[in-house]
Amino acid sequence: MSAQPRMPTESGTPDHFQYMHPTLRRNYGQWSWHERPRPGVLHHVSRTGDQVWTVRAGTQRQMDVHTIRKLCDIADKYADGYVRFTIRSNIEFMVADEKKVKPLIEALTKEGFPIGGTGNSVSMISHTQGWLHCDIPGTDASGVVKSLMDELHQEFINEDMPNRVKITTSCCQINCGGQGDIAINVQHTKPPRINHDLVANLCERPSVVARCPVAAIRPAMVNGRPSLEVDERKCICCGACYPPCPPMQINDPEHSKIAIWVGGKNSNARSKPSLHKLVAAGIPNNPPRWPEAAAVVKKILAVYKQDAHAWERMGEWVERIGWPRFFELTGLPFTKFHVDNWRGARASLNTSAHVRF
Repeated sequence: MSAQPRMPTESGTPDHFQYMHPTLRRNYGQWSWHERPRPGVLHHVSRTGDQVWTVRAGTQRQMDVHTIRKLCDIADKYADGYVRFTIRSNIEFMVADEKKVKPLIEALTKEGFPIGGTGNSVSMISHTQGWLHCDIPGTDASGVVKSLMDELHQEFINEDMPNRVKITTSCCQINCGGQGDIAINVQHTKPPRINHDLVANLCERPSVVARCPVAAIRPAMVNGRPSLEVDERKCICCGACYPPCPPMQINDPEHSKIAIWVGGKNSNARSKPSLHKLVAAGIPNNPPRWPEAAAVVKKILAVYKQDAHAWERMGEWVERIGWPRFFELTGLPFTKFHVDNWRGARASLNTSAHVRF
């Protein structure tokens, strides 16, 4: 019997065409123009004359099965069963008949799902998993998002900003997060606390040593048992050692803080992509509503909304007025933590196996 060829196993993203609205599938690559009839609604017109309306609604991101079923029932009743999630956890319903748009909006609004997130608005905050799914978070990004979007509801359903505002959150400093007009990240302020009794049983010490980006960890013998030690003069409190070695606990209810960064951008529109800069440090990591972090973000958005020119992204606005003026307008304190004078890597990486220069 001849050998049969081994069939490939599909382990990637499924074919999206099978879930696509028939009008979208039929006109794939043929769209001529589009507009926004109102915040939260997109209207696309194809070269063939076909049209499709997309209604975008915000969600709480972490959803129970009853909420998902509710959204699916709305899709079945008002949108021919076609629905999709965006990368920012919004949900979009597509219809090919304009008469279905208003009933769809009314049904979503009645169930508490705000319509918006398009154009010059504060779009849904992109974020990491948080306490519910992640094993190493220093804060709950999902909770921060829900709390902050409750505060920014009006900025989501309206298009009153100078340009679109992208906000990101991250549970830790090493695995997730991203550039954004405003980024909310955890900030560890103390080196890890090591439970030396557990290191030998739970940690592969060479992997932990190699994981440290500044070569601040080295093997050690403590109380006659193999363990690890941290050179606190080199440690940057990033938390990279915690995932491969949970006994190196870095989360702390008092010393794990929130930091806010401003001015990041991924797109090439009107200016090059840019990295965000630290503007607020040491904000209390205060669940379940994080009021201190929300107050800083709302203050920055209010000043940006009032002072920026039309179509200026937040980073472009700051570049125009200058950082001293930014801190003056927002009233945020400028501290030693905003001075980028860390030079430890040049010495520490030259003494490690990571990088040579």
